[in-house]
Amino acid sequence: MNLFYQPNIPEGIHYLDRDESHHAVRVMRLGEKQTIDLTDGRGLFYVAKITRADPKKCEFEIIEKKQIARRDFQVHIAIAPTKNADRMEWFVEKVTEIGVDQISFMFCKNSERKVINCERIEKVAVSAMKQSQQAWLPKINDMVSFKEIFSMNADQKFIAYVDASNPRHLQSAAKPEKNYLILVGPEGDFSKDELELALQNGFEKVSLGANRLRTETAALVSCQILNLKNI
Repeated sequence: MNLFYQPNIPEGIHYLDRDESHHAVRVMRLGEKQTIDLTDGRGLFYVAKITRADPKKCEFEIIEKKQIARRDFQVHIAIAPTKNADRMEWFVEKVTEIGVDQISFMFCKNSERKVINCERIEKVAVSAMKQSQQAWLPKINDMVSFKEIFSMNADQKFIAYVDASNPRHLQSAAKPEKNYLILVGPEGDFSKDELELALQNGFEKVSLGANRLRTETAALVSCQILNLKNI
């Protein structure tokens, strides 16, 4: 099934944007009266009939819709972006496919990147959402400071930290059916001060295993562990 994306269907926008229209009409060669599957990224799947097969503005009418409920747990990953932007795009693509509800980018003491292209990141997330046939698009938050993360709500808050004296694994620390927030630090890891500040603000230090992982790998592993915890 090819899934198309139009976030503003609930507001009455019944046409695809230019890129989606081109893909539907020129690439897929879809014409008038043919049906397409859509999502608004807000929990709804739609079946629609094309009423105007314009490659710049493909119009449709809704035939049916189906509400997809939120999961009984939520995964929020706050990550310090790597110097290499491609690695962050890879991370966003993969965690979206696995199942993530919110992604925040944070600036830490050892961070090498201070800005993030949220528009590009969201496009990657949209593509991954469609590829994995999901109805919920993860929320993408722009860069915030490390301290600003503390004000974000969650039932369980974790900080992944490379520490030989830290035997408690995320898998055993996480409880099922909770809203999780996990912090993944930069390539130089969190500073000692940042770790202490996180612990003082209700975060639990956890391990992701014996191996030292790259930033984007650690975030991906965290996402997978939290999803598996709720099977």
